[in-house]
Amino acid sequence: MLSERIQQDLVAAMRAREELRLSTLRMAKAALKNREIEKRRALDETEAQQVLASQIKQRQDSIAQFQQGGRQDLADKEQAEIVILESYLPRQLSPDEMAAVVDAVIAETGAQTARELGAVMKAAMSRFQQQGARVDGKQLSELVRRRLGG
Repeated sequence: MLSERIQQDLVAAMRAREELRLSTLRMAKAALKNREIEKRRALDETEAQQVLASQIKQRQDSIAQFQQGGRQDLADKEQAEIVILESYLPRQLSPDEMAAVVDAVIAETGAQTARELGAVMKAAMSRFQQQGARVDGKQLSELVRRRLGG
């Protein structure tokens, strides 16, 4: 399970005195625990991955802010944290791989207009989850919108 793996790696980072890895894993563990408290139950694997994906998204937003503020040192730290967190998630699909799945889903659903965006998005996300792949919802939405001519 993901949270158990994070705990084991956290202990290993503590022993190896890897400060960045240790602090990143502590934040990830806290975020997972907070979500468990919200849900009042243990998280399944998909929910745990969603928590880590949101942590990555937060760091990407922080990188943009730090770069605008001229703090490249902090942006680099956030980027290093993203690399650590991504190691616990399925691989991110490339734009070409995403496009191939979106084209297949559009063909299967027979969608032709932007009004059918929701149905295509739902089917595509389901397909990605079945494959155990990770996609950025915003990128996927933009891709589907372009394919449907919206």
